[in-house]
Amino acid sequence: MAKQCSDPLVVGRVIGDVIDAFSPSVKMTVTFNSNKQVYNGHEFFPSAVTNKPKADVHGGDMRSFFTLVMTDPDVPGPSDPYLREHVHWIVTDIPGTTDATFGREVLTYEMPRPNIGIHRFVFLLFKQKRRQSVISTPSSRDHFNTKKFAQENELGLPVAAVYFNAQRETAARKR
Repeated sequence: MAKQCSDPLVVGRVIGDVIDAFSPSVKMTVTFNSNKQVYNGHEFFPSAVTNKPKADVHGGDMRSFFTLVMTDPDVPGPSDPYLREHVHWIVTDIPGTTDATFGREVLTYEMPRPNIGIHRFVFLLFKQKRRQSVISTPSSRDHFNTKKFAQENELGLPVAAVYFNAQRETAARKR
């Protein structure tokens, strides 16, 4: 009998579709509207994630720097994601023990707008080798590749990741 994996990043196919397997070494929390924390696989309505979240790095120190990437691997829909990935947000040079507001926003936050099916929205935290080491930024939000971005900027594997699900809201669901 095959061993069941309980890692939500594996079960949710974040590992595989977006990144390779890694061992988390830093704690990161992502919170929308100051009270809605992101937990792997939980669902948010798009109307609840219109504003930029607070992303806290609970690790490293003020001399270590991190890059945060938010991406959607399910564009335009999970059954045929031919635009994979769509990048929603990139912040670099975040000092350890602080949050994304202390970093350099190289790609502004774009709210999720899933049209077809249930989309995964993935937050990935990478440790930089030094400050201002991320120089390659995407020319387009579509066809983004997290692995390639990490490789081009010598970021290695992520040190933390978390994702949520969202789907299009119907008028009835918004009430």
